[in-house]
Amino acid sequence: MSSTDSSKMRRMPFTDTEFAHICRARDRLLDLSEPYWPIERVAREAGISHFHFIRRFQAVFGTTPHQYRIDARLRHARLRLASGCSVTESCLDAGFESVGTFSYLFRRRLGLTPSEYRRSVRATVTVPGVLSPVYFPGCLSLMASLPVSAFSQF
Repeated sequence: MSSTDSSKMRRMPFTDTEFAHICRARDRLLDLSEPYWPIERVAREAGISHFHFIRRFQAVFGTTPHQYRIDARLRHARLRLASGCSVTESCLDAGFESVGTFSYLFRRRLGLTPSEYRRSVRATVTVPGVLSPVYFPGCLSLMASLPVSAFSQF
């Protein structure tokens, strides 16, 4: 494709219907509760040819449908790892079929293996329902050791 052809593609306006179809297709890609849908099937559901769908999706969301789905799965896996799930459980729950592929993609995108990420994030994530320790300035703890009469002038 020449640069003139690609610039024409970028300027092609979207109809409201086409934009709505692409947004519904994006929602389908984000839905991890559904069984795996090939991009061809998502495109067919949107009423657009496979290759045209990929180009139009990328024009709207800045990434291909396949990469978008991988990013969504990795986001889901990160949440599962942060909540204490095992790497295998997070992998399968996010829709990956192979722990090896999951670990490779995870490290490639985030710079950490899933295990390293799980260890690092568990130290910083607070558990709902558990109160974090209350922090206060050290000068207040020193004031606690003073007698009450020291505060009579305030």
